Amino acid sequence: MPLFHTGGLNLFANPVFHAGGTVFLMRAFDSAVMLAVLRDPALAISHTFAVPSAYQMMAQHAAFADAKFDHLKLACVGGAATPVAVLNAWRERGVCLANGYGMTETSPAVTLLLADDAVRKSGSVGYPLLHTEIKVVNREGRECGTDEPGELWVRGPNVSPGYWRNVKATQEAFCDGWLKTGDVVRRDRDGFCYILDRAKDMYISGGENVYPAEVENVLSSLPEVAEAAVIGLPDERWGESGLAVIALRPGMRIEASQVLAFCAERLAHFKLPREIVFTDALPRTGTGKIHKPSLREQYRPGAHKC
Repeated sequence: MPLFHTGGLNLFANPVFHAGGTVFLMRAFDSAVMLAVLRDPALAISHTFAVPSAYQMMAQHAAFADAKFDHLKLACVGGAATPVAVLNAWRERGVCLANGYGMTETSPAVTLLLADDAVRKSGSVGYPLLHTEIKVVNREGRECGTDEPGELWVRGPNVSPGYWRNVKATQEAFCDGWLKTGDVVRRDRDGFCYILDRAKDMYISGGENVYPAEVENVLSSLPEVAEAAVIGLPDERWGESGLAVIALRPGMRIEASQVLAFCAERLAHFKLPREIVFTDALPRTGTGKIHKPSLREQYRPGAHKC
């Protein structure tokens, strides 16, 4: 993670320095280089953190098939919803990715799924960390029940008091001391959290809520797919409908009809993308996450699609 970002500073640079450890820095992310670093017995890297796409790219590298990570004690993943296929690929190499959730405003960690629960709670981001309180709230401000989707609110000493010189943004983001994250989650009967999607990424098709992360999770399980992003676009009939933008793995081919048939076996009809487009690569932020605003602008009705 870049050092201008809270993930780069606090996962795990600052904690490792405090513990008297060594921090190994890469000038830029490269899947082949990072994979080699994590495997190198001379470096003996014990802790690492990356966004899901970084782990996905490493898992798709040829050297991953027989990779051993004997020194790796903790590999954390966060910053976006992690496809189950990625978690499974690393588990097959003996690494249980510690799926977590956080944001810059929370310094950054909020929840973490420990290795002991990684299999039975696959896809969860775990429990809140020490001194951190969370609750899941619906649009009426009522706390949600078990497995009921709602917005995640966070409170604790790790939460920022507000936005620098922006009173309006601070007032909009906080309610009675709780930070409204803008992320839609659910909690199971054991209290484990599952991130469904960003509230702003959810779209409504035919009156039904569609969470793109769920669709992306299915798309990512296709062996031909390197990565995928789903966005909602205006639709005269349904209000909004899904567009899936897919980057294929090198040398792979698949037809849009095959993708839709695969999804139809695993998703409700209203969740199926209405259109599939293929691209060489998806736009990214400085932290490596897929930048969906760029996709919405590129593929909005009337825009020039290149």
